[in-house]
Amino acid sequence: MRRDNAAWIPLLLFLAGASLVLAGLLELPAAIFHPAAAGLGLAVLLLTLLWKRRQERRESDFANSVLRTLDALMNGWEPENFHPYEDSPLSKVQGKLLQYHDQTQAGQRQHEADKQAVQELVSDISHQVKTPMSNIRMFTDILRQHRLPEEKRAEFLSGLSAQVDKLSFLIQSLIKMSRLETGTFTLHMEDASLYDTIAQAVSGILAMAERKHIQIDVDCDTHETLRHDPRWTAEALGNLLDNAVKYTPEGGSVRVSVRPWPFYTRVDVTDTGTGIPPEHYHDVFKRFYRAQSSAAAEGVGLGLYLARGIITRQRGYIALKSEVGSGSTFSVFLPR
Repeated sequence: MRRDNAAWIPLLLFLAGASLVLAGLLELPAAIFHPAAAGLGLAVLLLTLLWKRRQERRESDFANSVLRTLDALMNGWEPENFHPYEDSPLSKVQGKLLQYHDQTQAGQRQHEADKQAVQELVSDISHQVKTPMSNIRMFTDILRQHRLPEEKRAEFLSGLSAQVDKLSFLIQSLIKMSRLETGTFTLHMEDASLYDTIAQAVSGILAMAERKHIQIDVDCDTHETLRHDPRWTAEALGNLLDNAVKYTPEGGSVRVSVRPWPFYTRVDVTDTGTGIPPEHYHDVFKRFYRAQSSAAAEGVGLGLYLARGIITRQRGYIALKSEVGSGSTFSVFLPR
């Protein structure tokens, strides 16, 4: 009904004005003209007041609707009388409010996820540092408080040195992980020899491989060139090789083979180790993950996590294929 009344207001104003003009043109007698003009003027005034009041009521209704929408969003309720497909000012404002609310909620969820991730990281680091620190304290107390034969003293000193090395390795790994997760490390992409990068990675595990009598084979064209970061890629491949040697029994073998594909260059690191069950393919790339079967092996569970992060940031990816008891193949795909 209000819309119908409002639609007549402009028409009535037009008719009132036209009547006044017509009365003047026809030169009606003053006795007729003045009462008519007064009546029309009063009608115009009344209609103007009605129109103004209606506008105020519409503005009040609009403001109340916006406030009800805000109240609903702040209380987690679904806004009432929301028609997103209507082309009206109220629907547009409600739509923007809902969009802002969704963005705010998404930001809050991300904040909570980041907070949870930091808490888990601190817990993981505390757990990892606790063991070598306890061992260092134990060896130190024994050496300080007891008179030991020289042979036994040398044994405890060797154990103490090993724990210090483990703690140093853990700290270095945590620094790399921190740089990786916060994006503070910089990739220096260049057209470089992939053979040289692999050679650098292999050099880091040769001593351990020789102690276990594990044969290392590399099948890569010496002229193979690829756009990559040599230092960080060698770090990633070195972690894969370290993992392969670590879980391969004495007398086994590890092979690195390179195959150019149309869009990627594939680097396979294949071992004859214990293998990984399919249900743990995803788990081995998690931070600090250690399988129960590998509890006796050295490591902190960051190598594969760092390797995947480094390769991913070069727009590549790592795939895994394994068979329990027969070994594993980690395939690195780097874009050509």
